[in-house]
Amino acid sequence: MKKLLLIDSHALIHRFFHAMPPLTAGDNMPIGAIYGLCKLLLKIINEEKPEYVAACFDRPEPTFRKKEYEAYKANRAEVSSDLIPQLIEARNTFEAFGVKIFELAGFEADDIIATLAEKYKGEKDLQVVILSGDRDLLQLVEGEKVVADMLKSGAGEVERYNEEKVKEKYELRPDQIADLKGLMGDASDNIPGVPGVGQKTATPLLKEFETVEGVYENLVIISEKHAKRLEGFEEQALMSKRLATVDRNAPIKLNGLENIKLGKLDEKKLDAYFKKFGFVSLAEQAEFL
Repeated sequence: MKKLLLIDSHALIHRFFHAMPPLTAGDNMPIGAIYGLCKLLLKIINEEKPEYVAACFDRPEPTFRKKEYEAYKANRAEVSSDLIPQLIEARNTFEAFGVKIFELAGFEADDIIATLAEKYKGEKDLQVVILSGDRDLLQLVEGEKVVADMLKSGAGEVERYNEEKVKEKYELRPDQIADLKGLMGDASDNIPGVPGVGQKTATPLLKEFETVEGVYENLVIISEKHAKRLEGFEEQALMSKRLATVDRNAPIKLNGLENIKLGKLDEKKLDAYFKKFGFVSLAEQAEFL
């Protein structure tokens, strides 16, 4: 079975930035996250052997989520001056690997990934593999056709999520992940949810009533304790669900999978790129791919 690898570039770089020990190039440019990214790409390409690959990036422009809820992600600290050059350099990293980049003003990388996954998940003999550290993307998992490799704490190791794995971890279907965020919120994105409702409360409610809408339609039969917390927050819960829901219809242009075919890695280009930053061990690994 052929594989389409969709990379959540920003999420990975952020995770590596915080997980990897500080590294600098000869010109004192920080490169710890770039090293982690290169190492992971070598590992994934070697193990998964994807036929098609796309690296998806966030853009600085406000997204439709920010327009709906001004406080969306407003709690995040200013981007570190050591991270900014690595986010920029990552584009050169993907170019060295022969991977095409996709980004779209007004949309997050999650939305581009969702759109490409939705577009190609029905292709015969093709599996979509999402590579990320952002569990919001688990809502896209579908059987074995769409799976997610989630970066674990620490650098470089990933955990595979198929539909059964998502159900095992959350006791909910992948398509209920946004509903879960709708009720419990998401502090990392400053999504409010319903005050006082956490995962332990939200999960059984969704197991019984399926969706945020279903929960509120049945408020009269929910226990008084839970109903009191939910009352008056229906619109906020629905908005939170919308904020957490990936857009599967972003106007991204890709005229066929052949345009993102990976092909054989260019050993000379990769070798030069790795040696530019002193990644000697990675240059040696690349020789064996």
